[in-house]
Amino acid sequence: MSEDRPVFQLLARQETGHYAAALWIAPPEGGDVAPGAAVWTADHAIANHYRARGIMVFEGIELPDAPFDQALLFWPKAQALGLWWLQTLCNGLGEGASIDIVGEHQGGIKRLPKLLEGLGLESERLDNARRCSLFKTEARAVTPAESFSAVEFDALTLKSHPGVFGHGKVDDGTTLMLEHVPELTGEVLDVGCGDGIIAAFAARQGANVTACDVNHFALESTRQTLSANGLEGRVIASDMLGEVDGRFHAILTNPPFHQEREITLEPTRRMIQQTAAALKMKGVLYLVANAFLPYQSALEEVFNEVEVLADNRRFKVYACRYPKRRR
Repeated sequence: MSEDRPVFQLLARQETGHYAAALWIAPPEGGDVAPGAAVWTADHAIANHYRARGIMVFEGIELPDAPFDQALLFWPKAQALGLWWLQTLCNGLGEGASIDIVGEHQGGIKRLPKLLEGLGLESERLDNARRCSLFKTEARAVTPAESFSAVEFDALTLKSHPGVFGHGKVDDGTTLMLEHVPELTGEVLDVGCGDGIIAAFAARQGANVTACDVNHFALESTRQTLSANGLEGRVIASDMLGEVDGRFHAILTNPPFHQEREITLEPTRRMIQQTAAALKMKGVLYLVANAFLPYQSALEEVFNEVEVLADNRRFKVYACRYPKRRR
């Protein structure tokens, strides 16, 4: 098992081959999945990671149409998303199927017994080490999981799912950006589309919209947002711009800077580099970020012109033009 992730260190203590026939749900990248097991993930990058290692992968948000009577769920930091996975498994695997749940204490796994009790499920703690815990329960029919909910923004209906950035609210940084960008026309790309607020905003102005995200919950949220507002757009799974083709008059993004609990700028730096080749000749990258994040220098490495459109001390909105070189 991987030495880097405590959850995999804890799993390495279990009986050899115990999870070899299990469905591993939402594992993080970098662990050793038991030979013979399969992975179900809503993360496109993680799906590609495990496929490259020869693991059978089910990608998306639909329960795999394959027989499994044992599941291993990696508990996410978003409790509502963890409950969605758990309730979906309970209602889909069949009565009596074994469901083990592993997670870090800092990620909220200690609250699991009470959550299971609230669903009418029993729990047993199998192991506790490396500041992680491993619990066991059995599937039985439970209340269906919360799915897509709606909020309103500027006469737009935004649909989102637990685990999607900004779920159940409108992000202040994104709002600031949309208040300051000029009218969006032509080909527009929304990178890290989340609930589809940027995609819908641009499509309503008449732009030809492409939206991408690594998270299938976000992709489906964006599809539902566009549909709810009678709008159209192309929605694709992509790790930043890695699988996006074409060039754009405008690229808009409110990029993530957390990887689990750590702050990391590397994905956004990579995305900034990728936009140089994805913009049309006079195209513009619009990026909003928390004001404390040092993106100015990363943007100036790639673009000849970097303008701060707005700065309210919490967020900065950048407009970047004229890449220094096509990449």
